[in-house]
Amino acid sequence: MSTTATNTSTAARQGSSPVAGPQSVSRGFGADVIGAAALLSVVYVVALWLSNRGLQDLAGGTGPALTSLGRVLGLVAADLLLLQCLLMARIPWAERTWGQDRLARWHRVLGFTSFHAMLAHVVLITIGYAADDRRGVPGELWNLVWTYPGMLLATAGTLLLIVVTVTSIRRARRRLRYESWHLLHLYAYLGVGLVLPHQVWTGTDFVSSALARAYWWSLWVAAVAAVLVCRVGTPLWRSWRHRLRVARVVPEAPGVVSVYLTGRQLDRLGARAGQFLTLRFLDGPGWSRGNPYSLSAAPHPSALRVTIADAGDGSSRAAALRAGTGVLFEGPYGRLTAEARTDLARPVVLLGAGVGVTPLRALLEDIDAPGRITLIVRAPTPADLLFPEELKALAAARRARVIPLIGHRGRSGSWLPQEHSGLDDAAALRWLVPGIGEAEVYVCGPTAWSEAVVAAAREAGVPNRRIHEERFSW
Repeated sequence: MSTTATNTSTAARQGSSPVAGPQSVSRGFGADVIGAAALLSVVYVVALWLSNRGLQDLAGGTGPALTSLGRVLGLVAADLLLLQCLLMARIPWAERTWGQDRLARWHRVLGFTSFHAMLAHVVLITIGYAADDRRGVPGELWNLVWTYPGMLLATAGTLLLIVVTVTSIRRARRRLRYESWHLLHLYAYLGVGLVLPHQVWTGTDFVSSALARAYWWSLWVAAVAAVLVCRVGTPLWRSWRHRLRVARVVPEAPGVVSVYLTGRQLDRLGARAGQFLTLRFLDGPGWSRGNPYSLSAAPHPSALRVTIADAGDGSSRAAALRAGTGVLFEGPYGRLTAEARTDLARPVVLLGAGVGVTPLRALLEDIDAPGRITLIVRAPTPADLLFPEELKALAAARRARVIPLIGHRGRSGSWLPQEHSGLDDAAALRWLVPGIGEAEVYVCGPTAWSEAVVAAAREAGVPNRRIHEERFSW
């Protein structure tokens, strides 16, 4: 998880830790079922192409062959576009099964795959039709756009999806503010909505059979309903129900503040330590752009706390928030919780850097492993270390070890500060935490730092199933 996308935690603690085993089994089964359904959807649209002489057309000459290839790529592109919408619709079952970071990673992979398939569909269909009509490619493209039903809409949608895809390339994304990128990314919904209708009017594999029409309409309705219910309806309902308001803002470190929130029936929010909320502060211009933030303390039935680093337009406004400011929110999301543990008898190691310490500080309250918890925190200077007094008090209460590693970044690719840059990453981890190979490891911090920590933990003998992290920068 990156420092610009921290995690929000709310723990509805009942005095005992949840048992992770049965939940892990059910989540694994759910992941298998959903993954198989997604794969079958692609297989089905290819079967539609086959049933409509897809293979036979490949042997029918240049024009029919190119058109047939364009058809199947268009079907796959449309299917993947709709699956993308479902992946990022914040469907509770999918969020609990996979976690938002994995959904975001798959969304990215499917996004680029569907985009390339869509462009290939446009090129092949145009060239194939041009070969059949014996006209030039530019003339055929003009004819398709201006005379075929729905093609003007599809052209506009394609241009929007090009903008969204180009700005999602990592190099381009790094040049954009998070709020600007997020706003541009929302145009993908409009692009999908404009691209797909031409399939209804002109798509051979759509109009060919009642089964084909039933499949596509069902998938479209499911995608639209998921987005409207989970991305719009549910957040508005929960925001109205819980009535979050800013209570006060407290500086924690240079460029970092904690925002205390009050609300109604927050014990019924269903969130846990290690999760995050997407917040929109109703403080004026820019309120519509949400940012994900972690809870940095275990929740109270009427109060929450998030800690925010100044990393963009939205987060920079946090220090100036006034008491009484209303808050719209989405969530809670995320699986970086105590429930992720595979064995409750194992020791727990929490490693955080910068504002990534916030969900781990909340987990330190929530995880029931007295005397078996180690928290390692990274900060450039002592002034940048978050919650030093709170961590000291929690360490005493939970019989935990808190190990601060202070100093600027050492060698490239290492998670250690400059003072320890001569040490091997995995050896340093073994030295700091003897028996690290037997622990449950939680990691939260900047992407490069987290990757280095995870690599060191694996080398130190921690299997992947016991390394728990969430990232939102892919």
